Amino acid sequence: MEESVADGVSAPLPGRCAFYVAKKKRYCKMLVGRGKTLCGEHANAGEESEKKRIPCPLDPKHTVFEDNLAKHLKKCNSKEKPKPIYYMKDINAGSGSEDETKEEITIAERSKEELDELIIKLKTALKGLNTKLIENSLSHSALHEPLNDPKNGDSAFKHLKQQASILGNMELLELLKPNRCYIEFGAGKGKLSHWIHIALKEAENVHFLLVERSSTRFKVDGKHKNADSTFDRLQVDIQHLDLRKAPLLREKGLPVIGVGKHLCGAATDLALRCLFEHNCSEEDDEPPTKRVKLHQNEGACGDIKPASSTKGRETGKKLIVSGLAIALCCHHRCDWRHYVGKEFFRQKGLGPEEFAAFQRMSSWATCGMRKFASKIREKPSELKTDEEEEHEMSEKALPDTLI
Repeated sequence: MEESVADGVSAPLPGRCAFYVAKKKRYCKMLVGRGKTLCGEHANAGEESEKKRIPCPLDPKHTVFEDNLAKHLKKCNSKEKPKPIYYMKDINAGSGSEDETKEEITIAERSKEELDELIIKLKTALKGLNTKLIENSLSHSALHEPLNDPKNGDSAFKHLKQQASILGNMELLELLKPNRCYIEFGAGKGKLSHWIHIALKEAENVHFLLVERSSTRFKVDGKHKNADSTFDRLQVDIQHLDLRKAPLLREKGLPVIGVGKHLCGAATDLALRCLFEHNCSEEDDEPPTKRVKLHQNEGACGDIKPASSTKGRETGKKLIVSGLAIALCCHHRCDWRHYVGKEFFRQKGLGPEEFAAFQRMSSWATCGMRKFASKIREKPSELKTDEEEEHEMSEKALPDTLI
């Protein structure tokens, strides 16, 4: 009979734990103490340890010796950390009440009559609105080299193309300027800020604030440590971020421009509230190219105009928002509480229940059924049922202005 190979699957690796993890179909890879065969985490599985291990009360995913619990709790990585100065719970969450909380109903649970009624409501709400989606895919010279690099695969090319288009549109709207602080919401690795920095390498006094709620590996911030521009990162949920207290913004006192490449659903609403709901100012010195308006009932401050200089402004005062460039996505992840267009919905006779339904229906635009429907339409057919006509959803059926 052949001896088992110590590969961690058929037999434990040398000097590693001999506990077999059934879920992973291999042996534990943790180091063991001298003369031991099991690691501290799995010592209870055998009879090697006289001390009892218990789940950590802060995170039951790991265990700790019972007599060492007090010491462990002081240094456990799951211990709640002190809140930073810019943290203010639910400052951007929007108002919510129990009356607005409805039980979620899936599309599959709704009858055909209910769906037909919802579609009629949607079409009625859209009457008189320009819902035609105009695509404006541009590019930018800052990404010319990576876009033409054959080493980049399909996934990398897709992201580079999206980043180039965002920069191209920002340049068209004159949002790539000196004396600005760019705030990237949902920054992830910070690639969008990286390319904005490359595009503005000749500009003066340009700084970046990256907002991301989770810890991220392989961040590109490190590439700019020796640059003239400051790259500051805040690990906080946008829902709890008070930009007025962000150290970088208080220090620089520059007009800000919000950017985001992948702000899923409600994150876009949270970013809008974060920028405009508590930071409105009337000290701008340029006429607006576009106006951003949140409804008054949600606590907004009216029209926001872009600004170009910082003369006469004291550090630490309300922010001046010069512009916003966000690529919308994931309408199905919107949330009524955070939604900034409640007043628009109410004006159309709609509420939380319709919002929840439209939120789920928005996936019809990208669920793959359109390709299937187009193949069917290629076949000669003179008759169409009412149901087919009702569900032929074009690109303009669910506009970004509604969901």
